Amino acid sequence: MTLISLVLALALEQFRPFNAARFLYQPLVVLSRFFEDRFNDGRAAHGVLAWCLMVLPPVILTALLHFFLYTVSPLLAMAFNVAVLYYTFGFRHASHFFTRIHAALRAHELDRARELIGLWRKHLHDRSPSNEVARLTIEEALLGAHRQVFAIFIVFLILPGASGAVLYRMSEFLSRHWGERTDHEIGDFGTFARKAFYVIEWLPARITAMAFSIVGDFEDAAYCWRTQSTSWPDRNAGILLASGAGALGVRLGGPIHQSGEIVERPELGAGDDADVDFLQSTVGLVRRTVVLYVGVLVFMGISRMAG
Repeated sequence: MTLISLVLALALEQFRPFNAARFLYQPLVVLSRFFEDRFNDGRAAHGVLAWCLMVLPPVILTALLHFFLYTVSPLLAMAFNVAVLYYTFGFRHASHFFTRIHAALRAHELDRARELIGLWRKHLHDRSPSNEVARLTIEEALLGAHRQVFAIFIVFLILPGASGAVLYRMSEFLSRHWGERTDHEIGDFGTFARKAFYVIEWLPARITAMAFSIVGDFEDAAYCWRTQSTSWPDRNAGILLASGAGALGVRLGGPIHQSGEIVERPELGAGDDADVDFLQSTVGLVRRTVVLYVGVLVFMGISRMAG
């Protein structure tokens, strides 16, 4: 039933994409502002309280609803899980940008590709050369595939019902909206949101990195993970990008042109510089990782039936 729920949710999200920006993130932005306005005094302790009040009730409610529906009918519980997974998946949003950037680079429309990667990353990249745009696109695709699909797979298996998917999506959202802010108004309020997501992301990031290694160049992926990931500011993201770059045999990271400045970043990966051809290789890596995850779930299901 777990496999069926995941496959149905993925299929539904592919054939009828959910507009998360409109129907999910906008209400979450309003809710996060509500809690921030009432709890933010710049102290970390109040950030902990606000995070718990915003995140834990829907997570607990999701688990309770799953158990209640399961006592009524397992099919109702499965339908509920599919619905929650559908609302928490968001890979079509990432793939939409990826596909359009890929097409623009193929057509040598660099200005269009720069505009799209800027919209995706929410930074200005009007001076980025084509290989830099390709590099940034691969990075966003690897992180997007993990955070919009693979991580949801993992937490769905760990926590009851679809409560893990709710926990992951809400903690990821608050990490971006509270934890990554550096303005004076936020103070230390977002510290816990950033740390909480790091802890929640710790295991899924490493499982996905291992999956990238298995379906790609294992030796290079393992080497880059071991030697390069610690240099990236976000350790979990560094592990994902280093292993993904090694699996693809491409160089990621490095300095970029961003909002009129050159931003220095550590280098990740090994092999050739990124170009448009590596975008198709990235698609292949993600697809093979999906197949690997589904294969593992099938094997787990068969093992349970045999047991």
